[in-house]
Order: sequence, then structure tokens, then C-alpha cells
Amino acid sequence: MYISVFDIFSVGVGPSSSHTVGPMMAARRYLLKLKEKCSFDKVAKVDVFLYGSLGLTGEGHGTIRAVVLGLMGVTAENMDINEPYIMAVERDKKISLLSEHVIDFNIEENVILVKETFLKEHANGMILKSYNEKGEVLFEDSYFSIGGGFVLSKEEFYNSKIIDNIDKKIPYSFKSAEELLEIVDENNMSIAELVLQNELAISNDIDEIYDRLDYVKSILDESIDEGIKKEGILPGGLDIERRAPVIYKEIKRRFEDNYNDPLLIVDWVNLWSFAVAEENAAGGRVVTAPTNGSAGVIPSVIRYFEKYAVKSNMMDIEKAIRDFILTASAIANLYKNNASIAGAEVGCQGEIGVACSMAAGGLVAAMGGSPFQIENAAEIAMEHNLGLTCDPIKGLVQIPCIERNAFGSLKAINAARIALKSDGKHFVSLDKVIKTMYQTGKDMKSTYKETSLGGLAVNVVDC
Repeated sequence: MYISVFDIFSVGVGPSSSHTVGPMMAARRYLLKLKEKCSFDKVAKVDVFLYGSLGLTGEGHGTIRAVVLGLMGVTAENMDINEPYIMAVERDKKISLLSEHVIDFNIEENVILVKETFLKEHANGMILKSYNEKGEVLFEDSYFSIGGGFVLSKEEFYNSKIIDNIDKKIPYSFKSAEELLEIVDENNMSIAELVLQNELAISNDIDEIYDRLDYVKSILDESIDEGIKKEGILPGGLDIERRAPVIYKEIKRRFEDNYNDPLLIVDWVNLWSFAVAEENAAGGRVVTAPTNGSAGVIPSVIRYFEKYAVKSNMMDIEKAIRDFILTASAIANLYKNNASIAGAEVGCQGEIGVACSMAAGGLVAAMGGSPFQIENAAEIAMEHNLGLTCDPIKGLVQIPCIERNAFGSLKAINAARIALKSDGKHFVSLDKVIKTMYQTGKDMKSTYKETSLGGLAVNVVDC
């Protein structure tokens, strides 16, 4: 199934795409379907049941807050990050469904964490039910947050016709990296050009596509800049202080003192990665790239490209960055269709690992590398993230997640540099490493897959 670049790079709010963005979308979608089936006037009560990983880490990942926002009709694009939406619901014990129909709502009673039960379809499952005044069920539906902010209803989960109808529109459908390379070679085009043609089949407006790509870039930049400016303690109870502003002040001091440090670039990349990851951890607006937990990798690598890797003054930087994003989305398609980008399914190799792979391939594309060098860079990046577990302390996207974004960014840059020094020929293919990643994720115990039941989450004192 072809996934649009704008579904891969969607705007969301922190701290987690699968535990925050997805459930928020699901709650809103449920009410829109409910509204089609019956009048809101009949609705007296709504319950939300969060299963498996959503239940286990729902508090730390902001899932409870997310479903309440979704029931209110709030989206990532239209929400005011500084508006105290949840406080009003907690205070009044009432909620306005899609801002249209007010009912009694007690968050502690109407959002139920079912921690012991995993729905068979996916680790991130939720069921929503609405009732009339007599307590009779008006409408029940199930949703699955499958990673990166993607949500499937139960019907969509089992309905292959939906996938078939989407792919019929796409001129260049590909199921593997090998097939992708064959198509671009046969048609004498770049991977970015292939993705652009697929997007034109969906929207048929090149200016709109460029505008949306530029909007994505603007949010990537915003998340860095906001994260650098904001100081204070991150929410959640770990008392983690934001480090990006401190790092920024130290870099500025050394720069003003003409401090000679050949690794200063590393500090800048760390800063940009920390800024976005901390902004995400605080519930700020970020781009799911491909998930919120890994949202700091791609913006920091793009900024590295802008500041340090541009080949010459004659380069069209705007086009290069668009090529970066388009190419990265093609790589994400391969992981999404042949493996997973959900920490709840395959551990952090599906989040930081995939973001690293996307960023490496995107950077090679921006620097004018060949499709074979792009594939090589993406493979190198994932090869050295295999087996990466997802074990956030207290279910918060803070430790080890924030630092892990910085390491993912630096690995991506190094993978791109290694690939650009070769002709693209290599021993392990991207398809093989994706298959290996998925098998590794399947073999990984559930305690290491975003449940906070193993690893650092249980071995750190007072966590």
C-alpha cells in the first residue's frame, strides 16, 4: 500500500504518535461516525477503553489527555498548545462532544485503562462506546493505533479493498527497495521524482504539494526553535530539566570566545535533536517523522544539511530539502509495509531506527547522491539500530528517548557520509535489513516494546 508523504510527515502533538496522536484521531473519528448514525441529542455517556500498551503507558504517554481532546474535536493543527482544555473537563466533570453536545464526563471513570488485556489485532487497541440515558449502547467501535499516528478502525484493519483502491491511483507502486530501484532506473528518475509523481496522482496540484512540503518544513523548524527557547522541567514526575537551552548557551559562549573545537558540529546536532525531543516530551507541536518518539532525528539532520553540508552556493536548497522529505517518505513506506514503525510492535528500532534510516537516505538525496547510494545509506543506518528496545522510564518519552534522538541523528549523518564515499554497491540490502528488523521485533519480549515493564523502566531506582 502506498502511503502519502503527508501521512508519513503529519503534524502532531507530543509526546507519542502511537499513544497520543493516534488515540486523539481515533476518538474524533469515532464521534464523526457516531454523528452519522444517530443524533448527538441521544448520547448521554461515552466510555473509552484503552487496551494493552495504551493502557500500560497511557498516563505517561498522554493517551488519556489525547482521547479527551479527540472527543472535544481538537486536532493537532487547530489546537492552541497553551489552552487548558483538560483542566475545564476535570473541573466541571463535563465534556462537549465535537464542541457541539455537552454530557457528563469524569475522566477517571470514563477513560478506562485495561492494562492486562491486549486486543488480538494490535498492541495499541481501544474501544469506544456511547450510551443513551437508559444505559443502552448506541454505537461501539474499535480502533488500532498502528504507529506514526496512523489509525485503523476494525473494519479497515480487515478490509483489503481499501488498500487496493488507494494503490490503483498510484503510477509507481513498489513493494520493496529492489523494486523501487528498478523503477527509478528504468524511468531515469530519482526517488524523489517518483514520490512526487505518486503524490500528483492523489492531489493533481503541484503547487499544493510544494506548499504542503514547505509547511512540513516550517513545523520541523518551529519544533527546533521552540525547543531551544523554552526552559523548565518536563512534565511527568521525573523532574527532568530541559537541556536544549543550556546547550545552546554553552555553544554560543564557545563561539563568541573563538573556542577551537572540531566537533562543534556534533554539539549543534545534539542541540537540535534535544530541542525537538524535549518539545515533544512537553506535549508541544512536532512532525511525526515517522513517529513522535523519533521526531528529533529528521529536523536536526535537515538543519545539519542546511548549515554544514550544502555543496555550493549554486545549489537549490529549497528543492534539495523537498527531495530529502520525499525520499525519506519512500523509505518509510518500505518499513511501514514490510515491517513496522511502532515501538509497541518492534521496539525502538521501529522508531529511532526507522527515523535514522529515513534521514540517512534523505540526506544522501539532498546532497545529490544516486538512488543506490540512498538505499545503501538507509540500510547502514538501520543495520546499526537492530535490536533497539523501547523501555521508557515511567512510560514517559524522556529517558532514554531524548538522548536517543541525538544518537539517531548522528548515526544518520555518518551513514550518509559512508554511503556517499562508495558507488552504492554493498553486501546487505535494505530489503534484507528491513526483514531482519521485523523478525528481531517479533522475537523481542513484550516487556521491551513500549510497555515500560522491562529494561531501564524497571531497573532505575525510584522510577
